[in-house]
Amino acid sequence: MPLLDPRSLPAPQLWEASFDGESARFSVEDPYQGSSAPQARRKLHVVVCRLLVELCERFTFFGTVCNMILFCTIKLGYRNHEAAIVNLCFVGISTLSPVLIGWLSENCTRRSRVIYLCAFLHFVGTALLPVVAFPFEDFYIDVHHIVHTLAKKEQSLLFYTGLLMAAIGTGGIRAIICPLSAYSLQEYDWRKLTSFFNWFYWLMNLNSLVVFMGISYIQQSVAQNLGFLIPFMSVVMALITIHMVRNELLYQPRKGGSLLVTLGVFTNAVRMCCTNYRHLGGRVSTWLDCAKENNGGRYSESHVENTKALFRLFPLFSFQLLYRICIMQTSSGYFIQTMNSNLNFYGLLLPIAAMTIISIIPQLILAPCFECLNSRFFPRLGHGPTPSGSIICGHLCAALSLLLAGIYELYRKDFPLVEQTLSGKVLLVSSMPSYQLAPQYVLLGVAEALVLPCCSVITVKLVPGQVRGIAMHILSLFGAAGCFLGALLAGVAFSASGGNWYPAFLPLGHLERFYFFVGSLGLLNTLCFWKISHRYNDLEQEMELGFRGSRLEEKLIQHERSLRFYESVLDWTYPFSPMETAV
Repeated sequence: MPLLDPRSLPAPQLWEASFDGESARFSVEDPYQGSSAPQARRKLHVVVCRLLVELCERFTFFGTVCNMILFCTIKLGYRNHEAAIVNLCFVGISTLSPVLIGWLSENCTRRSRVIYLCAFLHFVGTALLPVVAFPFEDFYIDVHHIVHTLAKKEQSLLFYTGLLMAAIGTGGIRAIICPLSAYSLQEYDWRKLTSFFNWFYWLMNLNSLVVFMGISYIQQSVAQNLGFLIPFMSVVMALITIHMVRNELLYQPRKGGSLLVTLGVFTNAVRMCCTNYRHLGGRVSTWLDCAKENNGGRYSESHVENTKALFRLFPLFSFQLLYRICIMQTSSGYFIQTMNSNLNFYGLLLPIAAMTIISIIPQLILAPCFECLNSRFFPRLGHGPTPSGSIICGHLCAALSLLLAGIYELYRKDFPLVEQTLSGKVLLVSSMPSYQLAPQYVLLGVAEALVLPCCSVITVKLVPGQVRGIAMHILSLFGAAGCFLGALLAGVAFSASGGNWYPAFLPLGHLERFYFFVGSLGLLNTLCFWKISHRYNDLEQEMELGFRGSRLEEKLIQHERSLRFYESVLDWTYPFSPMETAV
């Protein structure tokens, strides 16, 4: 009687697999299970809920950031550079916390408790902000008609506590529920990845547009101190969504890649490299190969090759530091410049944060245009702009925006001073209309539309699937480092110039020198990245060749496991298995 050929059986459907050099994990679905329509609806439900949570979280973030400098300078009495440092540090911590919490919860079995704790911290943090901003003098009066208000020290303490708790809560929500690795980007080519990231950032910008149009006006014009209640209400919406679908929203990261493993490969390679050169001399092609087991190290070849792929992206990440400093001027330096300009527009007092809308509109317009070109025009030509070329253009636009801001600052000083009331306080500002600063905002918007999707595409495309999450985390780390460096630069510029480069009263200082300095650094950063950008075009071909072996090995392991699922064994040492030769 002929033996049963396993290839004649229905093939199991592999949902997920990962190969870390030693083992593979997978899950199979019974081919006779029935229709997959309920599963498709359930997956759609999860995706919609995940997007809803992400929109609510971004709503609270932008609602807190959009007028933070105005609140710090007028309500808390901070100087301009101090308010800019607080703003940049909050954005940096909010960018850094998803990486740290994602690392801490990577091997946590009770991930639901982590997300509940982060949601609670987010709730308490955003609830503390209205306590600081609420006008106590309007209602907190005792029987002797004595006004009781919070002291400046207590206000600052509550303000910083609320910001820190909100930033940590944001990290947990983004790390566990809304990571980019949850969108299954493993099998996309670079054109589909570009399309995904174009629309992904388009949705984020659409959400920020709504925030800056609504909250900024409420905070400044209608009820400036009650505006922080809106982020609080948005957190309530996010908590309800998490409670409804808490099981489906908890994203389980793929195994086989860990930030600790990457750091371990690095430290072990440094130690083994020093030992080899001291005793045996150099015997490897690259210094990271010293961490391989066959060279006396502690890590498998797969782990080391993944780490080498990550290190090839470090120059790209490093050049994002100065670019991020330029981009963050929208919510810091540009905000201060706009606040000290004439906001009167035909009798209407424009909200300061509404100027940020001018930098968002180009991103909303350019994303569909880029999508149309990538899907219709460039395929007919057979070629198109490379992601690295788009990043160069974006860096150039950001540097030119800073230089243009310096020119506008010189031009703005020629206008006479006028009185302007902001949040109940009369300020002396330049009579130059604030809308004349629009070109510098537009250039930053164009820069973000060019850089963000392309940088994400390169990061995801040029590393193996096991470490793509780590690559995005490292990119976030460099983005957070850019925010912290921007805060440090503002503080150093104020201290080194005696307050001249970042003045508390702009007509008596030279803020344009700060802009010219940062813009010049941006031009130098663009030139240096242009010099090395060609290696990423070559790297794409190298990575395809380098990953081919690991992907083939992963597929072989998947196939072997699928055969074992049917209680059969396949001998890989022969060109034909015994089952095939049996009759």
